[in-house]
Amino acid sequence: MLSSLIPAFSPWLRNVGVAAALGVVAMAPAPAAAQQRNPLQKVGETVLDQPAQSYRFERFVIESGAPTRRWRVNVGIPTRNAAALAPVLYMLDGNAAAMVFDQALLSDLAAHAAPVLVFIGYDNDLRIDSPARTLDYTAWVDTADDENGTSQSSGGGAKAFLDVIQQQIKPEVERRARVDTQQQSLWGHSLGGLFVLSTLYTQPTAFQQYVSASPSLWWSQGAPQGTMERGFIAHPAPAKVWLMLGGDERSGNRGVRDMNNPRVVAHLRRIAGATPDAAHALGGRLADVPGLQVTYREFPGLGHGPMLPASLKATLAALYGVADRSAAPAVAPADTSTD
Repeated sequence: MLSSLIPAFSPWLRNVGVAAALGVVAMAPAPAAAQQRNPLQKVGETVLDQPAQSYRFERFVIESGAPTRRWRVNVGIPTRNAAALAPVLYMLDGNAAAMVFDQALLSDLAAHAAPVLVFIGYDNDLRIDSPARTLDYTAWVDTADDENGTSQSSGGGAKAFLDVIQQQIKPEVERRARVDTQQQSLWGHSLGGLFVLSTLYTQPTAFQQYVSASPSLWWSQGAPQGTMERGFIAHPAPAKVWLMLGGDERSGNRGVRDMNNPRVVAHLRRIAGATPDAAHALGGRLADVPGLQVTYREFPGLGHGPMLPASLKATLAALYGVADRSAAPAVAPADTSTD
């Protein structure tokens, strides 16, 4: 397995034999963008910018912390007047999440459960703000060598970010839309999926439905599979939980990688903190917890990046009864990241 092989080799794993052992195809040097997402990719136009049809969108910015940090929150409110309170879905990586929606999907949602949609992003035009999400979405500090062999520490801000959601974002959403506080859902992918789990473990009543897609259980040498999880299992609270994973993720098929790229190699070493099927195994452990309703879903042939749009579309189908569009191509190019 990848996790058992990587630590045994030299820090840079440069030879072709090691690459083959890892199940990764070595290749000639190529631009980093060919193997990893473009950290400067912009959002572009989304449904947030289009004239209101079945949904109208409102935007607000939350400032918090020292130095000041800024989160941009877009709230989708069904245009039809409804007597009943609406369920609400909070989505992390809000800019990237918005790129998954189109008017047909919004119309389908409005015709069914008509949830309020909350896109929690950062106050910039980046699809993914990697440094910001690395801090916000992780409850553990991760220390690892970067591509230059220098030890770097990052993360650990999940508690503070959850406080922002609970104390500032939710009250503003509830001021703008009539939401049912007993039908609150949280979706996140990758490090966002990790945040979903740490929220479940530490404040399980914050939401009633938790959707963790491709959670980065390798973070901080596998710490998410340790004390916090065991503490929750020992003292659980009722909740509905979905765990989603790409078939290629579970099999450890990471595709073609440039093993001459130190950044790629450094990342492969970091993700050795968990086996590729760790999310599947977690689903089994949580399924035995009293009061939890756990659903595990695997997406054949999908790797980590394409799981962002697929898992979000599957979430909308599972929670709100719309057609399952998870097999359809993403509206925007899929994230090719591996974290």
